[in-house]
Amino acid sequence: MALVAREVRTDDSAHGVERDAITWTGEMQHWVETFGLWLVFANVLALSLGLPVPALPTLILMGAAIQMHADPAWPALLAVLAVSVSASLIGDAAWYYAGRRYGTRTLQSLCRLSLSRDTCMKQTERFYGRFGVRVLTVAKFVPGLSMVSVPLAGAMQASLPRFLRYDGIGAALWAGLGLALGVIFARQVEQVILVLSQLGTGAIAVLVTSLAAYVAYRWWRRRSLFKSLETQRVDVAQLQSELAADAPPVILDIRAPGIREVDPYIIPGAMFADERKLEPILAAHPRERRIVIYCACPDEVSAAWMAGQLRRHGYTHVLPLRGGIDAWRAAGLPVTAISAMAPAAAEAEADA
Repeated sequence: MALVAREVRTDDSAHGVERDAITWTGEMQHWVETFGLWLVFANVLALSLGLPVPALPTLILMGAAIQMHADPAWPALLAVLAVSVSASLIGDAAWYYAGRRYGTRTLQSLCRLSLSRDTCMKQTERFYGRFGVRVLTVAKFVPGLSMVSVPLAGAMQASLPRFLRYDGIGAALWAGLGLALGVIFARQVEQVILVLSQLGTGAIAVLVTSLAAYVAYRWWRRRSLFKSLETQRVDVAQLQSELAADAPPVILDIRAPGIREVDPYIIPGAMFADERKLEPILAAHPRERRIVIYCACPDEVSAAWMAGQLRRHGYTHVLPLRGGIDAWRAAGLPVTAISAMAPAAAEAEADA
């Protein structure tokens, strides 16, 4: 009898799961038909505007729901794809025009919002310097790159038709991938949602805890990086007075070539350098020489990192410039156009 009773309870449990699956299927179909397109539009638009709201899970869910409930599925999938691309282009166009109008200030503001602002600017500079506006076709697949590459395209004065073409291709590829994953793994998505619905508030707690743990981990990594960097800085006024001395410091401009195209000026006497290539600096300057470094990244992260590297090679007088060339310019001090540099300096830049 006890065995039979257990079997009956097992069957009841199975029927309960089946009823839950049927209920979820009906609710899912109603949700997709009523709110699906609006939710996709709002989610993708919020993401493209810079809000920390992931949209790929929504697209996967939509792809799975359409695959299970729409017959044929392709018209509904095309509608979601069109809405996703439209929302992405609207949000990206806002940042494109912001970059076109405000230049590097827009990029720095965005990187300050990023959990990876130590690599945010430099990664984008290098990708864009290598591929140009075409980088937008893959930017949404690279964390951090999509946030800055769009305003950088505006700052680099990419034409609007080219921007829309490559950004549209990138948005279509990204949204298409999310929908395709939903279609391919529709049954698995259904099972995951069913399990989450059975967990109830517990599922929400798990998701919130996971997100909080991820954010905390990235924050800890950033704090660890800042603690490992040089904390001392030289101010603009101090640098100005030192440049008037008999032995002025060496000034290194480590901005990426793409950023120097956006802001084609340097502090007078500065030399171009790459923080990834220390050998030319080690060979050109004695260890006792005072060196000042500036970059275009928030909190002088790249300049501070390079200062630490040089200190480990025996340099004792090397500091980042607080605020970089923007602080120098804001103080009313003169800058030199890169186009007016001596031919020898231009050749050195080409070799780098």
